[in-house]
Amino acid sequence: MTTSQELLTNNQSITISLASLGSGSYQQSAAIDNTSNLYFDAAVQFAIKTASSGVSSTGSINVYAYGSANGGSNYTDGCSGSNASFTPTSPTNLKLIGVINAVANSTTYTGGPFSVAAGFGYLPGKWGVVVQNNTGAALDSTEGNHLKFFEGQQVQSA
Repeated sequence: MTTSQELLTNNQSITISLASLGSGSYQQSAAIDNTSNLYFDAAVQFAIKTASSGVSSTGSINVYAYGSANGGSNYTDGCSGSNASFTPTSPTNLKLIGVINAVANSTTYTGGPFSVAAGFGYLPGKWGVVVQNNTGAALDSTEGNHLKFFEGQQVQSA
């Protein structure tokens, strides 16, 4: 009898620039192509460092998902599929998949893993994330102080 079990990939980088992202600002990642790997979900995780001063005691970082069901011609809420700043519609059509509390200066906060498929009910052929900084200050200015990656999930027969 064949059984199915989860198969996890090695961590893969998400291309998104978070260094000095201003408070109240959004940054979208480059789109990730799922048309050949055919993951049924992707678990995204971040380790984000706050600024050395000005962080609010009620600060947070929102993580949203965007996707495309037509090969990247159209993405959720007008995302471009590129690593770039972004201004969503209000209220946004992006799918909130996680919130990272970030309430102190010069501290690295790890959030996730957050399921992308949970936002849509499935993992689109092309997808990405949008990060919104609500900490009260710009994020740390060194890109290497921010980790961003995902783990793809597949099914294997055993």
